[in-house]
Amino acid sequence: MLRMTFGAALSELRKAQKTAKGVSLYSRYVNRPLGRVFAAAAYAAGLRPNHVTLLSAAFTGGGIAAVALVRPGWLMAVAVYALLVTGFALDSADGQLARLRRESSAAGEWLDHVVDCAKVTAVHAAVLVSFYRFFDLSSDGWLLLPLGFQLAAVLIFCGGLLADKLKAKPKPQAQPAADAADAAPAPAAPPSRLRAVALLPVDYGVFCVVFLLLGSERAFLAGYTALAAAAGLFLAAFMAKWFRELSAAS
Repeated sequence: MLRMTFGAALSELRKAQKTAKGVSLYSRYVNRPLGRVFAAAAYAAGLRPNHVTLLSAAFTGGGIAAVALVRPGWLMAVAVYALLVTGFALDSADGQLARLRRESSAAGEWLDHVVDCAKVTAVHAAVLVSFYRFFDLSSDGWLLLPLGFQLAAVLIFCGGLLADKLKAKPKPQAQPAADAADAAPAPAAPPSRLRAVALLPVDYGVFCVVFLLLGSERAFLAGYTALAAAAGLFLAAFMAKWFRELSAAS
């Protein structure tokens, strides 16, 4: 079987995109298209989805290590941002490559989620280390900020993942088979642009942007604090939404 060229792979990927429902504007218009390019390049190079997942982990891990180990500065900030954003785009690319190669697997999905969980946990731990080692903080209370942000981020990630899995479980048939066959499926609602905008504060790609402020302690603290506050508010809203949806589905 002949391997597609980069251009042909990119064209196929454009036709096989997941729904944009529940996705922020950044992921829809920046991260997914960039991931699509990486997926096509990976396909042309003969890489497998798990290879791309590990590449994502390597780029993200490099950025996180730099936050913890290197004194903040403007050049360092740009390097960290580039590493984190590239890692995020590769995180999108592995799933797109799996669909293109028709190689989706439970093991690949597991590896992808493990890397995502490590990323969400480690990046805030690295900020905590950077605060302690390099920042001239007015109070030790600032050290609690990355811990709170980390807690909110992990709960949003794990809570959303678990809610999706539980909602996807097949329900018992509550109506006769004939009625079920006659029932027409409801048309899918178009993605909400307002929701896509509202989700920007908790989009990982937007979170990466705050690291461009690492050259200024005051600017980074302000940006990181604002996103931490947004994560706390969204956590409360998401938890109420997921609990309500799962209660209705049970």
